[in-house]
Amino acid sequence: MLSLWYDRPADGADEHDAWERQALPIGNGRLGAMVFGRLGTERLALNESTLWTGGPGSKDAGPDGYRHGDWPAPRPGVLAETRRRIAEEGRIAPAEAAHLLGDVAAMDGHIPGFGAYQPFGDLLLDISVPDAEDPAGRTTAGGVTGYRRELDLATAVATVGYTAAGVRFTREHFASNPAQVLVVRLTADRPGQVSLTVHLVPGPSSTPPDISVTAGRITMRGALDDNGLRYEGQVQVTCEGGTRTDGAETVGVQGADAVTLVFAAGTDYAQEHPHYRGPHPHATVTAQVERASARGYAEVRAEHIADHRGLFDRVRLDIGAGRGPLQPTDRALAAYGREGSDDRALETLLFAYGRYLLIASSREDSPLPANLQGLWNDSPAPPWNCDWHTNVNLQMNYWPAEVTALPECTGPLLRFVEALRVPGRRTAASMFGAPGWVVHSATNPFGFTGVHGWPTAFWFPEAAAWLTQHLYERYLFGQDLGHLRDHVYPVLREAAEFWLDTLVEDGGLVVSPSHSPEHGPFSAGAAASQQIVWDLLANTVEAADHLGLDPGYRILKALGELDEGLRVGASGQLQEWRADWDDPSDTHRHLSHLFALHPGRRIHPCTEFGEAARVTLEWRGNGGPGWSRAWKVNLWARLLDGERAHHLLGEQLRHGTLPNLWSTHPPYQIDGNLGTTAGIAEMLLQSHTGVIDVLPALPPAWPSGSFDGLRARGGHTVGASWRDGELTEVRVMPDRDGEVRLRNPAFLNGCRTPVPCLVEGDAVSFPATAGRAYRVTAG
Repeated sequence: MLSLWYDRPADGADEHDAWERQALPIGNGRLGAMVFGRLGTERLALNESTLWTGGPGSKDAGPDGYRHGDWPAPRPGVLAETRRRIAEEGRIAPAEAAHLLGDVAAMDGHIPGFGAYQPFGDLLLDISVPDAEDPAGRTTAGGVTGYRRELDLATAVATVGYTAAGVRFTREHFASNPAQVLVVRLTADRPGQVSLTVHLVPGPSSTPPDISVTAGRITMRGALDDNGLRYEGQVQVTCEGGTRTDGAETVGVQGADAVTLVFAAGTDYAQEHPHYRGPHPHATVTAQVERASARGYAEVRAEHIADHRGLFDRVRLDIGAGRGPLQPTDRALAAYGREGSDDRALETLLFAYGRYLLIASSREDSPLPANLQGLWNDSPAPPWNCDWHTNVNLQMNYWPAEVTALPECTGPLLRFVEALRVPGRRTAASMFGAPGWVVHSATNPFGFTGVHGWPTAFWFPEAAAWLTQHLYERYLFGQDLGHLRDHVYPVLREAAEFWLDTLVEDGGLVVSPSHSPEHGPFSAGAAASQQIVWDLLANTVEAADHLGLDPGYRILKALGELDEGLRVGASGQLQEWRADWDDPSDTHRHLSHLFALHPGRRIHPCTEFGEAARVTLEWRGNGGPGWSRAWKVNLWARLLDGERAHHLLGEQLRHGTLPNLWSTHPPYQIDGNLGTTAGIAEMLLQSHTGVIDVLPALPPAWPSGSFDGLRARGGHTVGASWRDGELTEVRVMPDRDGEVRLRNPAFLNGCRTPVPCLVEGDAVSFPATAGRAYRVTAG
């Protein structure tokens, strides 16, 4: 059973600790909540994905206002001067580069008007618990037995159950995407036992809101103090039996058989440059609450589960987990790796949890993509603003989307990238005097594409090129030529135009200034810069070919003359810079110079560069924040080393995972969860070389098992079974007619297919018809 469960409420050293480490997340891609499962006073920490300070109208932006990303621009001639100094000196220090390129060294990381993601507030339930000795609800002691707090990943329903004074109480919580509401249901197994008071409490960033109560509905309406962003939340309280009492700002229920709460919220944010404002959310929020309340709990719940399972159930994984952990999840995590622990169950759960979190924080209709914490935040000043870091973290959030059959979840990311083009053109023009569009190392919902004030992490114009990779991957997996023509190719082409104008000649075309993300000096042609730009240009040329278009002489010439950023150092490592400056004792968290191995496709195992990448990975070790370990799982999988990939998975669980299975940097970041799920999929299926590699990095710890529903580039749904470490069967269903090519060492002994096939070494190929299921048996 794919569930996280606990035998006590969320508690901690303080409220944030309880929120971060133990509370359980639910979300519909826009609305989110953290369920604490407390007795006495339950807390549901609420989020709405567009509730951001900063942007147009921000008091923090100062008298000049918010400039949509092109602030601060370098002084005239600064770019040429920086390039000249790099050419003469070889490298310059990050602090000096920051001073030269953006006048940002004295800013201490603060960008006026950048803003931060805000908590919406809390839904507090003062619940009457018979005989409970702890009215604050921070323990389960005192007359309460059989306590269980659970998050069922398959249904996306969080449940709290306990017995008090002989009565079994149950609370269910879910966030419905079709209904766009959050629902809470309180019941008891005896009539007349449910009594509570409902409060809707604002977050700390607003001016005092207007809170009113009418006919069992609490309405909270206000605006953020910083930028005037308007918001509204409504919660309808409906009771079956008993009595309901409307207070000035609360709703009370006494002696009911059951109580249902329906909550909706919204803001007037709109992803439209330059104002980023739309209509007041009142009408939409009101309609959402009224529709869901009128339909009733059972209907809305059934619709929610069917909708969620329509995505979640596409993939099935069996690596020998049995029935799942028989002990609470936090204790199963603490026992991981010990004799007698059910490690496979926890690994399976972590894989499924990543898919659950992506579904919960990024749906097709979500206004914004998953941020550094996905959808959930409890602080008005969250780590890194809860923004979108574009030097790996945002990209990592979406690594599992295509391969684990969640393409709809990429919709918000694709729209977000397209929306960055207009402000990105301003930055390209103001900072570089170049055409095309650009974004640096971090962005916000208001089109910020400029530079930050951290000397070690402010310069990364390659981010736009990296982001476009996801648009092209959407085509490779989905094979939608119309989408490629109308949405993907124009974005790739415009991003490429920026680099055609800004690359410089230095024994080949190079990026200058260039900075390996958050690491080392500024130089020319750092490996990450060159590899990412190569990926963009190659994808643009390929996309043009698929569309029957001529990419043009300039881009073909640039691709041919580009320094690819692949060099082997004196110690056998893949160099991070053009010069051999690598240090074997350097264990820096970023692995940007391995982009060409993953998520790129230029480096292959058992080659000179593949072996050099292995040396680099050995140097970097097994440590680092959660997202770094997640990347290492993917990198080792690409090197076909399942044992090392699995070891990193174990390190992630032992050292990078909190009791509620959130990944931690620290603090909590969702990219570690999503990157780890992608890494597990990468161990089981790869398709970036034009062949479907089945079980390319199967670890010895998973001797027998199966999977179904993973996706391969070319538009194929794939399943496989194995026994004693050997592939036994592959199941393929193509989306379109064409050749299917599979690879695994088991095919060296031949295979059986339902159609004539060609076996060449360890690969088998056969013609396939769209929508037909094929079973290929090894041996």
